[in-house]
Amino acid sequence: MVDLSKRINIAKSFGLASKSYDISARLQRFSGKQLMTWLPNRHDLTVLDLGCGTGFFTDILAGRYQKIIGLDISSNMLSFASSNRNNMISWLEADAYHLPLATESVDLVYSNLMIQWCDALEDVVQEVLRVLKPGGLFIFSTLVDGTLHELKSSWQQVDNDRHVIDFKTTAQLKHACSLDNSKLLEFNEQPIVLEYENVMHLAKELKGLGANHVPEKLNRGLAGKDKWQQMMAAYKAFVDADGVYPATYRVFSGMVVKLNG
Repeated sequence: MVDLSKRINIAKSFGLASKSYDISARLQRFSGKQLMTWLPNRHDLTVLDLGCGTGFFTDILAGRYQKIIGLDISSNMLSFASSNRNNMISWLEADAYHLPLATESVDLVYSNLMIQWCDALEDVVQEVLRVLKPGGLFIFSTLVDGTLHELKSSWQQVDNDRHVIDFKTTAQLKHACSLDNSKLLEFNEQPIVLEYENVMHLAKELKGLGANHVPEKLNRGLAGKDKWQQMMAAYKAFVDADGVYPATYRVFSGMVVKLNG
């Protein structure tokens, strides 16, 4: 069951980040470029960028394929994208659980670091498979368990609240992609460690990405100053000899094919 209120809150978080997103999107640039190696060479394709955000990669896809659709849950993201990207792109405001597209109308679905925000992931995969033509591809990247373990561990030294989203395990992700009418053809998982000046630098980047929304957080307000100081002190256990604050992101990339019949 999809929690509509969670989806609305996620849309708001990313909408507020629409103008700062491209500045903060170091990880998205890396993972999105990695997916490019799996893109089909044919150019006469209809392509959906699922969770297109500001349209950075939608714009690149528009230079390679015949028909491009950029879809996002955030109206603010789409407003930014439509004003700054290729005017041949079609933009759609919609949720990944309910794609306003005809069955078997898309050749390729591209999705870069979006599906980690989807709790009922199998439902999203089924909806992607519905709009894909037989033999069509779903090429995606997402984050899995172990992401931001430094931040998560540091907060656990302070309280029992949830300050970091619980990402799905690799096994859960593989299971969600291996349905009766689909097959996970290729996948890759790798840790990406980004460097920060301090914990506030990390927090600002996460906010700039709209990725600071934790649906199951018990205390909906901001953590108090004392708790922040305790967490930052705990984070120092991960700081390297040069004083750099690391944050690990475990990126899973996959290519799923829709089977015939």
